[in-house]
This record gives sequence, structure tokens and C-alpha cells, in this order.
Amino acid sequence: TTVKNQGIELVELEYDPATGQSILPADAGSFAGLVIPQPNFFGVLEDVHAMTDWAHANGGLAIALVNPTTLAVLEAPGNWGQTGADIAVGEGQPLGAPMASGGPYFGFMCCRQQFVRQMPGRIVGRTVDLDGKPGFSLTLQAREQHIRRSKATSNICTNQGLVVTAATQYMALLGPQGLAKVASASHAGTMALADKLAAIPNITRAFASPAFHEVVLKLNDNAHDVLRALRAQGILGGLDISDWYPELGQAILVCVTETKTPADLDHYVQQMERILSKRREAPPCAYKS
Repeated sequence: TTVKNQGIELVELEYDPATGQSILPADAGSFAGLVIPQPNFFGVLEDVHAMTDWAHANGGLAIALVNPTTLAVLEAPGNWGQTGADIAVGEGQPLGAPMASGGPYFGFMCCRQQFVRQMPGRIVGRTVDLDGKPGFSLTLQAREQHIRRSKATSNICTNQGLVVTAATQYMALLGPQGLAKVASASHAGTMALADKLAAIPNITRAFASPAFHEVVLKLNDNAHDVLRALRAQGILGGLDISDWYPELGQAILVCVTETKTPADLDHYVQQMERILSKRREAPPCAYKS
């Protein structure tokens, strides 16, 4: 939606059907930047070092699209490849913001110093006051509405500012070790759930590559109906991606966060096994109970 009328063309890379990782084209052609998701849509961890170096070698920017929680244990975008990513963006919702029908949430953006004046949003810099005490102030204000008016790049609304404040408190309270525990718990829960589900007949992992907190599972059943049956048991079982990636067959994207207990995961597995077994016996009515 944002780029449609700005002359920007988005080209989706192919992915390796065995690993789920992006395939870099042999002929790069002319491009402005390479968006590198980590993890990617399938939950798979990309080879970010190779992708960053490839983008720079072909004259483009390396743009990191990251989940902030994962950065507590994964390599920071500034350390990707030989010289690091040029821009890093992501969704701040995982930083303590509850799910709320799509928002309000907030995005975050970091970039090299040379791109700072082109950044959207307000920029807060650290300084000292008249007494020499550390403080913070808005900087590079020539970019803002009260100076540049309609040409301003700083746009933020109160709701997003409120969520940013809450996320700041969340990170400050947890600290580096707490954030690492959150990330590790999400990863461990996802791997445990994936292993247990893959032990059920007719469920397999779609990709062999390492994942973080999301995995794609292939079902030998209708994904939409199975998820509907899980919802009837109070379980949000995942996202049906069959329409987006029909080549995967009946596939669902499953996510586990630090909020899920071992008992929650066992309940999911038990209900999934029961539903699939019941649908094999009586497919039309299995979702009702």
C-alpha cells in the first residue's frame, strides 16, 4: 500500500523448497535494496551474512526486517556480513504490547548516520542540561511539521507514543538477561511443540532449516477445517498459509511465545491428535466437538 504509487517495485525472491530459505538470484540486475527478514515468513532463519554481503556487492542497501525479541539471542543487524546492514526495521508489538485487534502498535527503525535526515518519525538525542546533567531532547527538528510543514518526515500519533513508552518500560524492567530468557523460552517452546506435533501421523515439518519461534507444518487434512476445530476448543492453532503457498499443500504456520506453558503445549498436541483422528473417522462433523 505504501509503495504502490511511489514508483517502487517489490520483487519477491524464490525460496528453497527444502530449507525455506531465500534463493539469491544469479543475475541481480538493478535494485535499490534487499529486505532481509530474520526470521522469515516461514519462521526459518536466513543466512543473513551472505544476504547482506550479496546486497552490498551488487550495489544495493541491506535492509534488516527483524523481530526485536529474537535480537536478544541472535546476531544484531549491525554485525551482519562484512559491514552490517544499512537499515533495520521491525514491529515493536512483541515488546510487551498485548494483542488488541490490530493495534495500536509501533514500528521501529535504525539506520546508518548518513540516512538519519531521511528517517521518518521524531529523533531523540542525548545531551546535557545547563547543570551538566544527562538528558534527552528532540534533535534534527528541521525535518518536523512545525518547520517543514507538508514536507515533514516526522509523523507520530499519541497512541503510538504511548505504546512506545510502555515498550521502553518493558525492556528496562527485563534488561538484557530477561529479554534473552523470553527469546529462549519462545524458541524452546516452539521446538518442543513442533517435535510433538511431527510425531503425530500425517503431520510433518515443511522445512529442515533452523527456526526460531515459528514453524510450518504440513497436514494430510484440510488446514482450514483443522484450525476451525482447534478454535472450538479454545486454541488458536496457527495460520493457514495454503492459499498463499499452494505448493506446500495443506500447511499451517504455528507460533509459540514465552506466554505458553508446557501444559498449554500438551493440550494443543492432545487436541490436534484427537481432531485428526476423529476427522479420519467422520470428516464432515469433526469440527463440532
